[in-house]
Amino acid sequence: MTSRSNTDLILDAAERTVREVGLRRATVADVAKRSGLSRMTLYRQYGDSAAVFRALLTRELTQIVEAATAEAEALPSVRERLVEATIGSVRRITAHPLMHRILEVDPELLLPLVVERVGSSQRVAQSHLRDLLVAGMAEGSIRTVDPDVATHVLTLAVQSFVFSARVTEAESDPEAVFRELRHLLDAYLQPPPVPPGTPPEKVTLP
Repeated sequence: MTSRSNTDLILDAAERTVREVGLRRATVADVAKRSGLSRMTLYRQYGDSAAVFRALLTRELTQIVEAATAEAEALPSVRERLVEATIGSVRRITAHPLMHRILEVDPELLLPLVVERVGSSQRVAQSHLRDLLVAGMAEGSIRTVDPDVATHVLTLAVQSFVFSARVTEAESDPEAVFRELRHLLDAYLQPPPVPPGTPPEKVTLP
């Protein structure tokens, strides 16, 4: 059995475990039992249970971001693609059974990702955001801005919509919230109007 196959078996089993018992109560023994692999195999590949669940969250977010990016690919400008890929990612994350389960039973485990550090799964989204920001500035559809700072700002703004998904469902119209998020993102990225006759600005990218 290849390492790739082991990875799929382990992460699929980890997802089933979290959806059944929550993140805090999930153990390597649970994952090993569901995967059909030994605990030693899991420890050799990941080291500890925290690494297993980090890998799971990273895999799921990577698939979500890639699907949302592909869905927006046909839009004419990079700015539009960035905005719609971000909206699509938020929709998919907030609807994902795994995120629903974590927010339902273990929301406090997400707190360090808000107040202490950027997790490996967040880095996946940031990489996509930064690439699109740089491409959009080169194209002229996104205003000139430090891409690292803008990536950080966008991450902070967007993740608040993800972590507050249950509040949105209970207190507001989710579709109205998504419309406002779309406006927020587009207005933030929109280049300033150019007076008639102004020569194109030369963008120097980092």
